[in-house]
Amino acid sequence: MTHPYFSKTRHPRVLAHRGLVTAEGEDSGVWENTAASFAAAHAAGAEYIETDCQVTADGDVVLFHDETLLRTAGDRRPVSEVSTLELRRLFSDHGGLLTVAEALDSFPTTRFNIDVKTAAAIEPLGPVLAEHAHRVLVTSFSDTRRRKAVAAVLRAGAEMRPATSAGTSVVAAVRVASSLRLSPARLLRDIDALQIPERRGALRVLTPALLRTAHRHGTEVHLWTVNEPADMFRLVELGVDGIVSDRSDIAVRMLHRP
Repeated sequence: MTHPYFSKTRHPRVLAHRGLVTAEGEDSGVWENTAASFAAAHAAGAEYIETDCQVTADGDVVLFHDETLLRTAGDRRPVSEVSTLELRRLFSDHGGLLTVAEALDSFPTTRFNIDVKTAAAIEPLGPVLAEHAHRVLVTSFSDTRRRKAVAAVLRAGAEMRPATSAGTSVVAAVRVASSLRLSPARLLRDIDALQIPERRGALRVLTPALLRTAHRHGTEVHLWTVNEPADMFRLVELGVDGIVSDRSDIAVRMLHRP
C-alpha cells in the first residue's frame, strides 16, 4: 500500500533540495535550509522539501546540512557546540533558522524529506514528527540511524510509521540483487523509496534492472541532485518517480506543465 506521504501529490515528485535559493536569493545572502529558501520552494510550487537536521548545544533539532558552520558561515565550530540562540543570530540575515518543529508548523501543507545527520537527533525527533508521520519521510545514509529514527517516531505515539528511504547499505544490496535477478523483498520491506544518484564514480547506481525491481515491490525511485532540464526529462522518461533538485522552480515548470 502506498504511504500517505505520496498521496494526492503530483507525479513525478519534485523535491526541493534544501529549499530553493535562486540567483536573486544568493545576491541577497539567503542560505540553504532556511525559512526563506523553504518559502521560495513553496512559492515555486514544490510539494516536497528535502532537508537535513543537526542538533545544537541546547539539544534543539535544527535544519542544517553540514556538521560544522565552515561552508556557510566560515566558522569551524561544529553545530553541536553552538547555542540555538547564536545560530538564530547567524541566520538572521541569511533567511532565518528553523527547527524541525518550526518548519512543520510554518509549512503545514508541505511534505518533508528529512535526512538525519547525527544520532543525537534520533530521540528528540520522535515526538516532533509523531503527529506529522503522514507527511514526513525519514532517511539517512546510515540504515541503522534511519531505522532508529523511524522507531523513535513510533515510540512517541505516531498513528503510522513515517515514510522512509533506504540508506547506503540497503541501496547497495538492492543494486546487487537486481543485477543478479534475486528477490530483494526482505530488503525493501517498509522501504518507500530508493533515493540515489545516477552514478557513484564509475558505478552506475540507476539501472533498468534496479528500476524494474523497485517498482515491482511498490518502491519509488528518486534521483539526486538533478539540476539540468534535459536530465530531468531524460530520467523521467526512464521511469524515475522523483527528482531532487536545487532548481525546484525549473523542475516544477518542466515536469508539471498543465
